[in-house]
Amino acid sequence: MTTSLSEQAAVRVNSPEPFAARPRPTTPAHIIRDDAEAIAVARQLAIRFAQGAALRDREGLLPLAEVDAYSQSGLWGINVPKAYGGAGVSYATLAEVIKIIAEADSSIAQITQNHLAINLHIALDGSEAQKQELFGLVLQGYRFGNAFSELNSKTVAAFETRYALDGDTAVVNGEKFYTTGALLAHIVPIVAVGEDGLGALVFADRDTPGLSVINNWSSFGQRTTASGGVKIEQVRVPASRVLPIAAFDTPTVAGPVSQIIQAAIDGGIARAALADTIEFIRSQSRPWLDSGKDKAADDPFTVSAIGLLEIRLHAAEALLEKAGRLIDAALAQPDESSVALATVATAEAKVLTTEIAIEASNKLFELAGTRATLIAHNLDRHWRNARVHTLHDPVRWKYFHIGNYYLNHIAPPRHPWN
Repeated sequence: MTTSLSEQAAVRVNSPEPFAARPRPTTPAHIIRDDAEAIAVARQLAIRFAQGAALRDREGLLPLAEVDAYSQSGLWGINVPKAYGGAGVSYATLAEVIKIIAEADSSIAQITQNHLAINLHIALDGSEAQKQELFGLVLQGYRFGNAFSELNSKTVAAFETRYALDGDTAVVNGEKFYTTGALLAHIVPIVAVGEDGLGALVFADRDTPGLSVINNWSSFGQRTTASGGVKIEQVRVPASRVLPIAAFDTPTVAGPVSQIIQAAIDGGIARAALADTIEFIRSQSRPWLDSGKDKAADDPFTVSAIGLLEIRLHAAEALLEKAGRLIDAALAQPDESSVALATVATAEAKVLTTEIAIEASNKLFELAGTRATLIAHNLDRHWRNARVHTLHDPVRWKYFHIGNYYLNHIAPPRHPWN
């Protein structure tokens, strides 16, 4: 799959028109072998993704060529279990990979988040036949989008989208929003409720008749996440592609895995904001006249502020790695205790990555000075991205669940937002 420069320049966000399905991969994706290779590949891609990140954000250009390169790199299959041909990497490694990509372009990193979480759901809830088929497609380079959340439902966990079985076919009807990655996906897993009242993931090919993905994401941050709305009108999917959602009925790491990906994106935004702050101070900022210094980088208050931001970022990154290791342990031996420990550790990481992403992207302007606000630099994208992405689930509830765990020995509820 290749995307010409003229095609990419013409594809912008926030359009009311349905978005045509992207071509399916014509060559198999690279197969990542282990954790070390996953991190090495992520670093290589990050160099490329960073080059046009500010332009894509400013102009609202969808990262078509970048996402093709990303999925063909093999990084979308790194948490496919080894038994099915994947690398089965540590979730500490997976978080590091996402953080590296997010530092380069947080919108591209977010496009991956649901795909990687779905890989885990397939491993936890899928039948053997479903695992063989769906993991096989992932390793070929197919991308999963998502059609989970609904714009007008009472809560994020209330789903009005329905499916009904008609022989060997599932017929799905509904409407979704916040569908990160669906625009550029090859397969769109739809969360729908069956006639039995239970939820399921229905894996619809992106070009299935009746499935319309609308490029109408208009947020001021995370602008190029290939998000928007999905209309589902009499969409017919083979019944074999209906995967019951049972991962939250028993202790599993489904929630922590979803959350650690979110936290890693925020960690990457923080790292990017801090790196740009340091570079700007070194190269363009002027020292404040009361400092008596010749360079802004020698201003003692600026130096101290950078030190504090680095400490807080390092603390967030340490908790992110700890959470990944505890997820690995709970995945290997899932029970109430191990899953609760992984959930709480991931919540702690989410709290700190949220706080440092917002703080670092805000401090950028205070420390770098007024000239850092010039549109040509587009440095405000870091704050906009941090502010929008950290709204995925309210951190105020993390404090409560963490405190309730340590004080009252009450495990957090099991759902994708914990």
